[in-house]
Amino acid sequence: MATTAKQDYYELLGVSKKANAKDIRTAFRKLARKYHPDLNPGDKSSEEKFKQLQEAYDVLSDSKKRQMYDQYGFYSDNIPPGGPGGGGQQDGEGVNFDFNGFDFGGGSGAQGGNASFRDLFSQFFRGGRGGSEEPEHQPGGDLEYQIEIDFWDAVRGAVKKLTITRLDTCETCHGTGAIGSPQTCPTCHGSGTIQQAAGKMKFNVPCTRCGGTGKIRKVCPTCSGEGRLRRTETIDVRIPAGVASGSRVRVPGKGNAGTMGAPPGDLYLRVDVKPHSFFERRGDDLYTKVPVTVSEATLGAKVEVPTIDGRSLVRIPPATNSGKTLRLKEKGVPSARNGSRGDQYVEIQVVVPPPMDERVRNLMKELETIAPEDPRKDLFTKAGV
Repeated sequence: MATTAKQDYYELLGVSKKANAKDIRTAFRKLARKYHPDLNPGDKSSEEKFKQLQEAYDVLSDSKKRQMYDQYGFYSDNIPPGGPGGGGQQDGEGVNFDFNGFDFGGGSGAQGGNASFRDLFSQFFRGGRGGSEEPEHQPGGDLEYQIEIDFWDAVRGAVKKLTITRLDTCETCHGTGAIGSPQTCPTCHGSGTIQQAAGKMKFNVPCTRCGGTGKIRKVCPTCSGEGRLRRTETIDVRIPAGVASGSRVRVPGKGNAGTMGAPPGDLYLRVDVKPHSFFERRGDDLYTKVPVTVSEATLGAKVEVPTIDGRSLVRIPPATNSGKTLRLKEKGVPSARNGSRGDQYVEIQVVVPPPMDERVRNLMKELETIAPEDPRKDLFTKAGV
């Protein structure tokens, strides 16, 4: 029986044999939009190509069908789970049949004895729906953008404008990918099946035009049946008080739109906060450096220091050395999670006056005479040298 070799399903869709379900679905949809008969009226080659794509996708998109196809090189609903001829053998081993040289009726006879079992049956046994399946309800994917804000926007919170590009619902078809009411399929007349024959054998198979649904949907010309369009828009984004560099802010519903009315994804903003010249942030705490005079450090004093709330009075204890750190409780940044505030730490820096004036030099010498303490007397002992 002479047969015509059929193209490999994987090659037909342009995917590898290790491709996952998502890759197969994406490849089929891309090719189906290109060769769909409604988009190529009167083009017989496109119609035939579309039928082949449907057949390939119908098998490869179903895990059980794909497993049989990978094992035997074809798929049939009439083949039992054990494979060709292996339906109910109690010893677990199938029976192999050799069809070489047989004429299955109506053909040109066996020529050379190399008739392909796969070529004969794979065009008839295509159970289930065809490749033109009903649109899937898939939630939209999430998006992530990076946004740079200044120190005060991060501490106090702000509303920022951001321009994003996302897949939005098509306004023409409202996300369905089709326009108008579904029409009765002219090929199967609404039955969802068509009859094919091989010699004296006849088979009812799913209609390749409507995918077995019996209805034809007119593809939306605006989105080409996708149901979504890529759009750029400017939105207002609320930055919560206390957000830190590297954290993510979620904006619900501003990701890509879903298909067929499925919910959209979310937008995530990765925040980058510009550093401040005076306040150094570590978590929710703030670190600052405040200069004081020799007399303030020696005698003690009350000085005003900047905080994110304004001015606060800090008491400098007597005999305060440079580098000493004082804590201002709850003067730090509010937590973005629960609103509790961190602390502010003030590092004291003693500023020594330059000995430009004779009186200053005399006073320093007099101070050395009155209080001749050596601050380095234990230095070498501690160093162990």
